[in-house]
Amino acid sequence: MEDINSTLVTEFILLAFDDYPQFHILLFVVCLVIYITCITGNIIIFLLIQFDVTLHAPMYYFISRFAILEILYVSIIVPKLLDILIAGGNRISFAACFLQLYCADTTGIVVCLLLTVMVFDRHFAITNPLRYMVIMSQWRVKLAIFPWVVGLVTDLSPTILTASLQFCGPNQIDHFYCDVGPLQNLACSDPYISNLMTILAAIFMVFTMFIIIIGFYTNIIITVLKIKTTEGKYKAFSTCSSHLIVACLFFSTATIVYVGPNGSKYEKFFALIYRVVIPLLNPFIYTLRNNDVKLAFFRTLKEFKEKHLMFLTCKG
Repeated sequence: MEDINSTLVTEFILLAFDDYPQFHILLFVVCLVIYITCITGNIIIFLLIQFDVTLHAPMYYFISRFAILEILYVSIIVPKLLDILIAGGNRISFAACFLQLYCADTTGIVVCLLLTVMVFDRHFAITNPLRYMVIMSQWRVKLAIFPWVVGLVTDLSPTILTASLQFCGPNQIDHFYCDVGPLQNLACSDPYISNLMTILAAIFMVFTMFIIIIGFYTNIIITVLKIKTTEGKYKAFSTCSSHLIVACLFFSTATIVYVGPNGSKYEKFFALIYRVVIPLLNPFIYTLRNNDVKLAFFRTLKEFKEKHLMFLTCKG
């Protein structure tokens, strides 16, 4: 009888924001605008870095990879959320649910690691400026691949252990996507090992990477303070400010979501900020606070207008 019950749940129901049906249309419009803006902004950043020779430095190479990662990061969650809000498509199969869980957590881990790689890049550029271009040009591809390898491997155990639990009772998830905590709470069998592996992975990725980033920035600050000219200090700090803001936003919200009390009624609202709103801000942070990216954008826009005007003139 236990074997039969363990295979009873074949799909889950994502409750999302069913407690607030009056806000579904508003939430749909807001999330849709955020999603389109986020995708468009990151595509523009990626294309600018790919085609503008002034941005072919290791730092911008990592930013372009981060832009692609952000597109994947939001695309795993937001389309299904939009379907739930506008069409009531809140059912998700067992396999699709755990695939979404694996992809969402993996990209979250990759974001943690790539942010750490990016601060290492800034640290190396400031502390070893003479060797920076030569060494980082050789290692940038490997350093960009490293977070994906670690992320794909690290998230396997928590996902497999959670999927191996017996789900024989309620199948309603009080969330807008298949998150590991709500899924473990639905299990009929003891989720202790699954919980332990999840906590260990979260501590390793969130806390360890954040401590490493703090360590790098501490050394960066010490190095920059030794620079004699104010202009030199400003230039060094300006190359780090965008990354620092993005890292603080990501790690602070990730800590609230994954270290806060499990099952809190506000958990999905914090997750909405962490999974949807924060990725929207990143393209603006990297463009509005980065003079090189802004100059490249306006230069590309000017060239496009000139070519378009020339085309219209020739056509006329």
